[in-house]
Amino acid sequence: MAKQILVVDDSASVRQVVSMTLKNAGHQVVEAVDGRDALNKLDSHRFNLVISDVNMPNMDGISFIKEMKKKSDYRFTPVLMLTTESEASKKAEGKAAGAKAWLVKPFKPDVLLSAVSKLA
Repeated sequence: MAKQILVVDDSASVRQVVSMTLKNAGHQVVEAVDGRDALNKLDSHRFNLVISDVNMPNMDGISFIKEMKKKSDYRFTPVLMLTTESEASKKAEGKAAGAKAWLVKPFKPDVLLSAVSKLA
């Protein structure tokens, strides 16, 4: 079943690859360039899943998740972190903020789609 997914990454090429992978699997995708942009888009859409980078300008992914989880509509929305960060401490920080899964870039499209099907 098609899901409405928010993809948050400051890299246009990463957003493009993730979006194409998701759209080819039948999902609807909205893109955001950083956490602040993503917060603005939460008000005009209803997302089933959020995929976010960690390191971004203006508002990083972990700060974004913390702010997103304060919104009653998004308290239980799953978040998949897609990032170059692989340290256990960063993963623990993400989990504490509300991330449900963690994928390290570069990613394989089938692994991403498997994670999306489990989360959304």
